[in-house]
Amino acid sequence: MNRRSFLLALAPVVCVLTDSHYSFAAAQLPSIRAYHNPGCTCCHAWAKHMETAGFKVTLTEDPDLAAKQRALGVPEALTGCHFARVGPYLITGHVPSEDVLRLLAEKPEAKGLAVPGMPLGSPGMEIGSETEKFSVLIFLADGTAKVFSQH
Repeated sequence: MNRRSFLLALAPVVCVLTDSHYSFAAAQLPSIRAYHNPGCTCCHAWAKHMETAGFKVTLTEDPDLAAKQRALGVPEALTGCHFARVGPYLITGHVPSEDVLRLLAEKPEAKGLAVPGMPLGSPGMEIGSETEKFSVLIFLADGTAKVFSQH
């Protein structure tokens, strides 16, 4: 492969990476099927955050959310007040859209992403200007998890 062919082949990859963020046309994004505990309002705010990023979100109440997450393989320590299916992945808790976009772009062999707890300032947990540092974890089918990103 000559230099010109290589650069032309690389162009679509470079176009996906813009200013350290992953971008997709809205038509390329998978829809999000999200479930939340009845009465939980932060889940609606997280869904709006995802819609602002271009995802189409369907949000459904589920009174037995923890059992559903366990059945799907979400480690108990990572379960949240809401979770979602995005393409082949599970997203639980207040995961920022930029991390979901990165996950979809990189396509790692993983079960999904999680933000344990409800850190202030995470998507859906915005309360004034208060923020906490938090980590997004990537978890595997065997239940192990490691840091995917930090905010």
